[in-house]
Amino acid sequence: MFRHQGKTRTLSHNLKIASLLSLVAGIVNVAGFFAVQRLTTNVTGHFAFFVEEVFKLNFWQGFVYFLYIFFFFLGSFVSSLLIEVISRKDDHYVYVVPASIECLILFFIGFFGQDLLMRNPNTIACSLLFAMGLQNSLVTTISNSSVRTTHLTGLFTDLGIELSQLFFYKEQEQKHKLLSSIKLRLTIISFFFIGGIIGGILYSKVGLLALIFAAATLVSGLIYDNIKFRLIQLRRKLKSS
Repeated sequence: MFRHQGKTRTLSHNLKIASLLSLVAGIVNVAGFFAVQRLTTNVTGHFAFFVEEVFKLNFWQGFVYFLYIFFFFLGSFVSSLLIEVISRKDDHYVYVVPASIECLILFFIGFFGQDLLMRNPNTIACSLLFAMGLQNSLVTTISNSSVRTTHLTGLFTDLGIELSQLFFYKEQEQKHKLLSSIKLRLTIISFFFIGGIIGGILYSKVGLLALIFAAATLVSGLIYDNIKFRLIQLRRKLKSS
């Protein structure tokens, strides 16, 4: 689900990666919000607050909101940069480094976030936004912009458009393509919602340790993908021998 890019990707690949990463994003979204009372998977609201604080001449608070926006952007930039650099050497492993960095951030905040909450909660918000920027850029790049998993505004917009188009698309091929796209968007929304519920329950029990579950989920997905890839390679070798 991670290795295939662009035209080589199928709906199955996109559904798998959408399920995994939307679940992770849902957990981060709710656990992060409960911890620091800030959105930690998207920046739409932060931009509005940034403008509001600047208008009120609260420049320090405005700068904090700017940092939230910047760190999401920085995560996206770093992820894309790493993908470009690594793809020139071995495009089968372009996803490993960005995903590993995301895992490390989630593990770190999960283990040490409680101390940071007392001293500097903005560090938690910036770190999680950076991780979600990494994830969003990664999945957008490898899915050729078919999958985005950290926020739902665009998804609901696209879903509304596509559901309305069902009344007009009569050709079987067009309808099949449209239904596949609707299925993908509903999968992302559903797993983001499930992740949010899991994140809320876990946070109420173990606090920011809930992020360790999110990181472990992502690690499990990476391990699964690697094992599956090696099995496919083994099968090909056995057939050719």
